[in-house]
Amino acid sequence: MGSWTYPILDVDDSRVGKAVVRNVPVSIKDLYNVTKSIRGMKVKDAQAFLQRVLDKKESLPYWRYDHGASHKSDISKKWKVKSGRYPEKAINYVLKALDNALANAQGKGLDEDNLKIIHIAAHKGIIIKRFLPRAFGRATKKYNRTSHIEVIVGEV
Repeated sequence: MGSWTYPILDVDDSRVGKAVVRNVPVSIKDLYNVTKSIRGMKVKDAQAFLQRVLDKKESLPYWRYDHGASHKSDISKKWKVKSGRYPEKAINYVLKALDNALANAQGKGLDEDNLKIIHIAAHKGIIIKRFLPRAFGRATKKYNRTSHIEVIVGEV
C-alpha cells in the first residue's frame, strides 16, 4: 500500500500549521478550482473570499473542468476568466481544512494575522464501489468518488 507525506518545503516545521482532510465526498474537479483560487492568499483573505462565494456575492472562477459553466458578471477581472460557479460543498470542506491548519498554527504560537497559504492541494481519494440490484438479475454499478485536501499555512 502506498504511503503519504506532506510535500517537502523550504520552511521550518515550527513555523507552519498543517492539516489534511481525507475521503471527503466532493468532486475533485470542484476542489481543484477552489484550491487554485486561494493558493498564495493570506488565510483571513481566503476565508473572506470563500464566505463571499458561499453567500453568492461573488463567483468562484473555473479555469479547468468548466464545461457547461456559464459566464458570470460578478467574477473579478484579476482572475482573467469568465466562467464560474458556486461549489458550496467543496468550499465547506476547504474551510474546514483551513480552520484546522489555522488552529494548528495557533497551537505553535504563530501570529494569526500574518499567516499565508504556502501549499494547498486536492488529490483523488478512494472510490467506494457498490452495486444496485436491478430487474432480471442485472446490477448497476454505483461509484462514490472521494477526495483529499491538504493545507499548509506559514508566517509571512
